[in-house]
This record gives sequence, C-alpha cells and structure tokens, in this order.
Amino acid sequence: MPPKGGFLSPKAIGNRIKAKGLQKLRWYCEMCQKQCRDENGFKCHQTSESHLRQMRIFQENPQSIMEKYSKEFEEYFVETLHRHHNTKRVHSNLVYKEYIADKHHVHMNSTMWATLTEFVQYLGKKGVCVVDETEKGWYMSWIDRDPAAVARQAAADKKKSDDLDDEQRRQKEVQRRIKAAGGLPEGDIPQATALKRGADDEKVSMSISSSAPAAKKPRIGTAAVFGDDRSSSSSPRGGSSGVGGGDGGGGGGSGGGGGGGGVKKMSAME
Repeated sequence: MPPKGGFLSPKAIGNRIKAKGLQKLRWYCEMCQKQCRDENGFKCHQTSESHLRQMRIFQENPQSIMEKYSKEFEEYFVETLHRHHNTKRVHSNLVYKEYIADKHHVHMNSTMWATLTEFVQYLGKKGVCVVDETEKGWYMSWIDRDPAAVARQAAADKKKSDDLDDEQRRQKEVQRRIKAAGGLPEGDIPQATALKRGADDEKVSMSISSSAPAAKKPRIGTAAVFGDDRSSSSSPRGGSSGVGGGDGGGGGGSGGGGGGGGVKKMSAME
C-alpha cells in the first residue's frame, strides 16, 4: 500500500488529473507561472512569500517586464501562424486557439494588448501580416520575408512576365504575316462576340433528314449462279425458236430410229 500523501496516493493522482489541460485565465499568475484551480487557491497564492517577492521585482521595472512578455507573445503567436498556416489566409481566433493550446504559453493579459483585435491590428500596421476585417471577424495571412522565398517569388514573377511577352510577340508576328500575305488587315481581324437571339417568343424548329441515297442490294442473275452465257439469253426470240425446232427435229429422228429397231426385232421372231 502506498504511503499516505505519496506520489501514487488518490489525492495526488486527482490533483494531476485536474491540472491537465487549460484552466481559467483569471486564476493564472504570470509572474510566478502558476495556475490555480479556483478563486480560493488564487487568493492563497497571492499571500504567499514567493508571489510577493515576484511582485516587488515587477514594481521596480514594470515597463521592461511587460515589454518582455509582449515580445515573447508576439514571437510565439507569429511562429504558430507560420508553422500551421504559412501564407494562407485564416481567421485570427483560430490561430489564437492553436496558440493557447500550450499550457505554458504567455498570456495576453500580461502584455500591452488588451484584446486580440488590438493585437491583430498591430501586426497589420507593423507589416508582419496582411489583415482584413469581415462580418465574421478579423482574418490574417503571414507575409514571408525570407530572402530565399523572396527570390523564388521574384523569379516566378519574372517567368510569368516573360511568358506574356512571348505571347504578345507571337501575336504580332501572326498579324504581320497575315498582312503580308494579303489577308485581313491588322485591324479587321474578326473577334469573338456574344450570341444574340431574336424575340423571346420566337420558336426554334429543327429537322433531321438523311440526304444520302439508300444503298441498293446487288441483283444476282441466273448466269452468275449456273455459269450460263448471257449472250444466249439476250438473242432474238426467233433464234431461240429455231434452236428449239432443231432440237425437236433431232428428237423426232431419234424416235424414228427407235421405231425401226422394233420392226426388225419382230421380223426375227417370226
């Protein structure tokens, strides 16, 4: 069992849990850097010997101590803005919330600025940030004064200007060639204009028709199928009859020949 009043006692553990996170700013002593949990604890701290000694030091030179706290507050605040958002435009209250997330930060009530708005306006006048006021509050963006960053920005601006100059020279060369070729004069180059419609009640009708003729299917004749000579089919009708008659005559002769053969056979049987 841990000893009474030790590091692992319930009271000590409860105090450490309560001490975690942010406490009320009104119960924080900047000179002693001590955070009290309630009003009673803050009153007891104000009567302590360590607090009274720090207050005597403050009374000897209050201006220098306040300037010291103001300088530290400004440095840490601008560093938070630079690290978290760089040159991005952001709400000042959001940056302040990120700054006070550190439990041991320098509090604003120990500086020369009474409100966050006054401090943001001071940064804008000093040239550290670009600030602007909107309906939702004050916005700010950090100005990068690093020589390397300034050189990079100057190089980017120069490149952009060179690109514009090249485009202008290209356009002038195109116009000169058009004019030399006898085309449109330099001032008569057509420009793009907006579409103009007539009356609002005018109806727009469209019709889609196919102008291409319909493809005809190829006709396959009997000559292509059976290999006949088309010249015979194209001969006059009389010639066809003559051929047919000749065939018929041949057939008749064959029939006669057949009949003669039958008479000779009957004679042999007799």
